[in-house]
Order: sequence, then structure tokens, then C-alpha cells
Amino acid sequence: MTGFSALYKDTLRYLEEKLPMFQRIGPAAIKKDLTNTRTLMAHLGHPEKTYPTIHIAGTNGKGSTAHMIAAVLQAHGLKTGLYISPHYKDFRERIKINGRFITSKEVVEFVDRQRELIEQIQPSFFEVTVAMAFDHFRRHEVDVAVIETGLGGRLDSTNVIKPLLSIITNIGYDHMSLLGNTLPEIAGEKAGIIKHTVPVVVGEQDPETRSVFEKKARQEKSPLFWASQNYRAEVLRSDPFSSVFDVWENETLKYPALELEAGGPYQSKNLATVLQAFSVLRMTWPAVRWNEEQLREGLKNLKRSTYFIGRWQQLGERPIILCDSAHNPDGLETIREQLLAMPYRKLHLVLGFSADKEIGKLLAYFPKDGIYYFAKANIPRGMEAHTLKEKAETTGLKGRAYTSVRNAFRAAKRHAAPEDVIFVGGSIFVVGEVL
Repeated sequence: MTGFSALYKDTLRYLEEKLPMFQRIGPAAIKKDLTNTRTLMAHLGHPEKTYPTIHIAGTNGKGSTAHMIAAVLQAHGLKTGLYISPHYKDFRERIKINGRFITSKEVVEFVDRQRELIEQIQPSFFEVTVAMAFDHFRRHEVDVAVIETGLGGRLDSTNVIKPLLSIITNIGYDHMSLLGNTLPEIAGEKAGIIKHTVPVVVGEQDPETRSVFEKKARQEKSPLFWASQNYRAEVLRSDPFSSVFDVWENETLKYPALELEAGGPYQSKNLATVLQAFSVLRMTWPAVRWNEEQLREGLKNLKRSTYFIGRWQQLGERPIILCDSAHNPDGLETIREQLLAMPYRKLHLVLGFSADKEIGKLLAYFPKDGIYYFAKANIPRGMEAHTLKEKAETTGLKGRAYTSVRNAFRAAKRHAAPEDVIFVGGSIFVVGEVL
């Protein structure tokens, strides 16, 4: 290991061990106010105010939506920052400009410059990474930054920006201990990203939550657009590498045969949200020469231009190996539908979950005739493999527990025939270990 490589690893270790990290310890890492983030922003000279932003929240699809919008912005010639969380394999995935990661050197230098303040205010891991991203985008003079919330919206560390556009993809049950036990309560937290006079796009309508967004938009005098009301994407073909859709705008075929470099028919909902956002941006940001050719180019080159990974991604063939990071009821329902629609001799599933999930409800989305390989992701809050196996058996799922995700994955590949399908999922951290 080179001297600098060791220094970078030491810096990451400092961030992960010194600062509370939700992905490692769960809700105890959450700071339920924006004080630390505002302190960091003031100390840095408010980088978040030096470039336009687009802010994205939602239960499912916000990562896909963020990457699609970034790809479209890049195709229009805009130098585009993208902040996402969590990461799959490399911490630097969280902070990208035109698909290029922040460098290891820049991570080390930022932490060194801010170490005194970090020691003083004891921010969370997420608060520091948000500050790092906003500072990085200013230093590289981006034209625009797409910012994905980490969890919720109202009290999320990213919620110190006043964006050009706010986007809320959808509302489902996830992180209820932090966001609320009902859909309206969860929607109220997500609606916290709606800012005064800033347009807001909501991807999917739900009778339980519609009034929450309408009320908040009225209070903030924010124009409200419902993507699912105005756009409908119908899949023409889809495989794990790309999809093609006919997209209708108010019953008129607006984008025939629109190609997206991402698999999964479920991307139709995210695509409708992106196209509604594109429509609003054309009205609110006229300085950019928006056009359909660049829109199509961006979506067609999604993975290549933004480093989009981990969503219905194919890792091998004969047997087909797929992974997806869905980890809540709505996401897993979609995955179940797609798996059951596939032809295979036998289905092998490598699964791991976080210990704070309602496992019984999640396991109900998986087929009982699958062959299961249970494992614990290499994080403290991962559920122990034997515990997961026992819970799975009570729901009729049979399989073995393994000492690691990699060992479970190896076993699945050993046992699978060329005509079988292997699926890896349950957690972004499980998927990250096989990518």
C-alpha cells in the first residue's frame, strides 16, 4: 500500500469511526436538526449558494431519478455535480461531477482542512459528506448540482439549499421510526424540501398523501406538478441493460421509442418524473437551450455518463446473475414481479437485510420455491445470517446461512445451472459486496 493510499484509508476510517454513520449504527446517527450543517456551510463560506441546484427526495426511485436528471443536464453541456448516498463500493461514488468521482486527494484535503471544526462540533458522517460535496462543487465551478436527500427531507442535511426545482418521487413505508408510521406523516417529512416559490414535481399520486403536498405547496406559493397525471411511459422492450418506452403527455405520444440505459420496466415511473422535471426546467431556466435530442442522448447514455449502478443490474449470464438494492415493501414488490416474469429453471437468491427492518413483511415478497443463501452484510447493523434464516423459515423460505455475502454468492454460483437465475439483494450493502 502506497503512503497516500494509506492516508486516504486512514481518513475514511476517521470519518466512519469518529462520526456517527447511519449505515453502520442506524437511527442513533441521525441529528434531528440542521445546526451542524448550517455551521459547516457558514464556515465554508456558503458554497451551496454559489450554483443552481435540483433537490430530490422520495421513498423509492430518488437515486435513479437523480442520475437520469444529471445525465440529461450533462447532455445539454452543463457541468453537473451529483450528490447521492449511500455508496455501493467506493465512498467517492457519493460526490461526482459529470460522472467523475471526487479524488482521494480531495477527500483527504477537505477533512484535513476541516478537522478542527469537526472535532469541535462533532457532526455526523452524513453532515460532513454533504459539506464536502457542496464545497467540491464550488471549487470545480459546476453549472448545476443534483442533490439527493439521504433520509426524509425536512431535517435532512441537504435541506439547506434553495433549489431551482424540488422533486419528490413517491411515498412508501420505510424508516418509520424516524419519519412516521403513516403515509401522510412520511409525506410531511419529504414535503419539507418544498421551498418558497420554488416549483415542485411529485412523481406518483396517492390519495392518502396528495393533500399533504397540496397544502405545503400552497403555503410556500410553490407551483405543483404531478408527473403521473401528465406523463405515462409504456415499456416497449426491457432487459437488464436498457429499456425502450413510448411516453405519452396528456394522451399525446410525446416521446416515441425513448431509450433508457437502465433495465427494469419499473423505471417507467421514474422516467415520467424526469420528463415532468424536464418540462418544468424548460419554463424556469430559459438560459439553457433545452431540446429533445440532448434529452434522448442523456438517457441513452445514463450509465456511461453518470456511473449508475446497483439497480436491476446484470452481473453475469448462464446463469443470469442480477442484483438490485430495493429494501422496502414498494421496491421489493416491483422486484418480485420482475423475477416472476423471468424464465428460469430454478431461482437462487442471495439475501441480507439490515437488523432494524420488519423482516417478516419484507420476506413475504420473495417466492417460496426459491433456493436461499442468507448472509450478513459487512456492517454492524446487518442482521445476522442465522437470525435471518430462522425468520425466513417461519415464512416458508428455505436455505442456508453463510459467514459472508461473498461466501453466499460463491455458493449460489456453484449450485446454479446455466438455465437458472441468481438474484442478489435485500440491501445496498449486500449488493455492494458483489459488484
